[in-house]
Amino acid sequence: MENAAIDAAALAGSAPPSDLTIIGLFLQADIVVKIVILILVLASFWTWAIIFDKVIRIRRLTSLADKFEESFWSGGSLEELFDRISNRPPDPMSAIFVAAMREWRRSAAKGLLGTDQLRTNLQDRIERVMDITLGREMEQLERHLIYLASVGSSAPFIGLFGTVWGIMNSFASIAAAKNTTLAVVAPGIAEALFATALGLVAAIPAVLAYNKLSGDISRYGHRLEAFSGEFGAILSRQLEEKR
Repeated sequence: MENAAIDAAALAGSAPPSDLTIIGLFLQADIVVKIVILILVLASFWTWAIIFDKVIRIRRLTSLADKFEESFWSGGSLEELFDRISNRPPDPMSAIFVAAMREWRRSAAKGLLGTDQLRTNLQDRIERVMDITLGREMEQLERHLIYLASVGSSAPFIGLFGTVWGIMNSFASIAAAKNTTLAVVAPGIAEALFATALGLVAAIPAVLAYNKLSGDISRYGHRLEAFSGEFGAILSRQLEEKR
């Protein structure tokens, strides 16, 4: 009996050591778990790329909007400002201004300011042009935000799938080896939990970034809408003076 106990202990102690480092867990994992890990790593990498791109872009556009508004409200000629930036508007606010001024100039060049009806039609066209430009610019700015929301909601479940699959393999290994020692169970459980951890690593930054960037973009959109309304009012007063 004593010899049997010694043999069992020796068998448990002679189990090959497992590499529980991150790379070791990946290399020892089942092919399905490896695919899950690769998907989550790529998702996390692309998430951070989008985050850095959006943060830098929003800061740059905010700075450009500050500079444009400073020039716009400085009291200088709007015609000169249009001539200076019309070829390549550097930011969405400038693009809205250029679109409205271009429509104004085209109508004036065609003599479409002669009657009250024509002036009313021009005002409607200018408002539509500014709305279309604003929508197009906001669509560009909001691009890829849906990806962050998708990663934030799906990555934990993808990691959970890898965990469930890894645990299933662990129980299969236990049944095949007929040995329930920690040396047999631990590697498979560690691989499974590693997939869950990666799912959370991918999801948490994506959710936080989505909420933060959505708020920043929404505030920037309200700023564009406010400028569009103010500029529309200025052009409306100009049309009233021509009556």
